[in-house]
Amino acid sequence: MIVPESADRLSAAVMTRDRLVAAYLHNASDQLRMFGLNGEPASAIPLPEIGSITTLDAEPDADEVLFTFVSFTTPPVSYRLADGQPGHILEAFRAKAEGGSHEDEETSGRNILTDSRGFNLQVEDYITNQVWYPSRDGTPVSMFLVHRKGLARDSDRPLLLSGYGGFNINRTPAYDPALFEWLDRGGVFALANLRGGGEYGEAWHRAGMLERKQNVFDDFIAAAEYLIGEGYTRPARLAIEGGSNGGLLVGAVMVQRPDLFGAVICRVPVADMLRYHLFTVGRFWIPEYGSPDDPDQFRYLHGYSPYHNLRDAVRYPPTLVMTADTDDRVAPGMAKKLVARLQAAGSGGPYLIRVETKAGHGAGKSVRKLIEEDADILRFLDLVVG
Repeated sequence: MIVPESADRLSAAVMTRDRLVAAYLHNASDQLRMFGLNGEPASAIPLPEIGSITTLDAEPDADEVLFTFVSFTTPPVSYRLADGQPGHILEAFRAKAEGGSHEDEETSGRNILTDSRGFNLQVEDYITNQVWYPSRDGTPVSMFLVHRKGLARDSDRPLLLSGYGGFNINRTPAYDPALFEWLDRGGVFALANLRGGGEYGEAWHRAGMLERKQNVFDDFIAAAEYLIGEGYTRPARLAIEGGSNGGLLVGAVMVQRPDLFGAVICRVPVADMLRYHLFTVGRFWIPEYGSPDDPDQFRYLHGYSPYHNLRDAVRYPPTLVMTADTDDRVAPGMAKKLVARLQAAGSGGPYLIRVETKAGHGAGKSVRKLIEEDADILRFLDLVVG
């Protein structure tokens, strides 16, 4: 019982009575493929759109395959593949409102879903595309673009560009209810799959770690230049966001190319690359970043450290830095130092900090705190990039 090796990453596999079903990460989104029990390829299972498989389940003595699918604009939806035929995927979703019932409903081809807020979402009103662009060294990099259908490409759209690029972590399509507030105002959301992540294997990860970390920043800068060059937006309306290692990302590119961005959302950032390893769990990131105690690694860490490369009298874009008072992963002092240095050095602004109380690095926040945080981000973006 052997499934042939693929160039794509195998994420999960299950067995039923007469077949195997496997989830693969292909071009930073998921695919489902069927195989016979002898490993012979059978067929692909068409998914509704570009998205991610979050669960995949089956029993070896049954015929059904169950999986959960999510996209940028579709909340988690459960599907049942009953007989192995691609045309017989049955959709089952929970209509769940606050205080409401949790009744399962089966349907085929419905395009109106009820998300966790109880709002009806016209899924067909939004579109997700994937584009490719060259980085500074010519490396092709993929990027997702999400917006309402029929949106004019007039070089004047507010655009939010996100990225991470580190620790072999995949940034694949994920559902965020707050995104609709941005899209429905005519905004565009972009997610770049930068080197350092795991979307294209370990070689992709290694191309963005240690002394090659600048590749990650070059990939992100090239994404911004592509979006401007293709007429999606202009620098004054281009916002960037990232958290944790992604906070390092947006901090570094802001310092390197302050002319390219209209706003920066810098969440729980690793901002001081010369002292990051002295606090909380930072010492465990040395294999990814390198150690400032090593003279050779010190040089490249100092070369891109956001805190150490801020220059006096430079007009950096308006920046909202976010942290939490009990973050036990990335020391909140780094965020505070970054904002203090921006306020002392920069001639632009505003440079603001938001400190969440009774919260940590991000996981496990209450719905109320998440709503308040999203509201503050959207209001800041509305004020500075419109």
